[in-house]
Amino acid sequence: MPPPELSVQPLDAGATFRNQVYRRLKQAIIQMDIYDHPGDVRLDERQLSGLLGVSRTPIREALTLLEQEGLVRLEPRRGIFVVRKTKAEIIEMIIAWAALESMATRLAAERATAEDIGTLWDIFRSFEEQAPSDNIQEYSDANIEFHKAIIRLSRARILETLTDNLFIHMRAIRKLSIRQDNRAEQSMHEHRDIIRALERRDGELAERLAREHTLGLAAHVERHGDFLDWLRLADVRGADVKAAFKDGLPLM
Repeated sequence: MPPPELSVQPLDAGATFRNQVYRRLKQAIIQMDIYDHPGDVRLDERQLSGLLGVSRTPIREALTLLEQEGLVRLEPRRGIFVVRKTKAEIIEMIIAWAALESMATRLAAERATAEDIGTLWDIFRSFEEQAPSDNIQEYSDANIEFHKAIIRLSRARILETLTDNLFIHMRAIRKLSIRQDNRAEQSMHEHRDIIRALERRDGELAERLAREHTLGLAAHVERHGDFLDWLRLADVRGADVKAAFKDGLPLM
């Protein structure tokens, strides 16, 4: 299985290189499927320098900022690696996301316009005549978009900030888990219930449904997420543990 691809956008001429590199790298890491690969997820300074068209200095400065946020780790004589979390850490992050997103949903019921709420239906428009499982990749992308939209519709900038770093791991875990246990169909049903509660401006119900929806993911990871600890060991110990994945990742 090939490692996840790092896709970075070119820099603008305006802002400082360090800040631009930081934003581009963070966005690229968010888009990577970091839990869908048995090997460690390594970033190469020379490759990044070529992709971004800048010297290594702003890249190192940006990587230091990302390390301070806990998104990458810099290991002397080994390189730079995207940080992956253990099963217990992922479950804690999902619980934290459930608390934040459920509050965002309550706020969205109060603050979002009817037109805003209507856009949530548009996210899933293509699944009115097909099951999510018929096009799981498209549905996975729609699922991620829905959860980001809920946070945005809360009109609470602090919630967007607080969920930003969590989202890197939430996105990757949601994309991986949506393929198992008929979770796509269940997810679609729960999303529709949340949207209907928002349309009725029932903030209490919308909050509860959003919380239960995300805590369902935590329960799924609790049952099927032991491989996350193996991935973390692979990051720390390298080839000794990677051999356990010679036939690919175990399913969640």
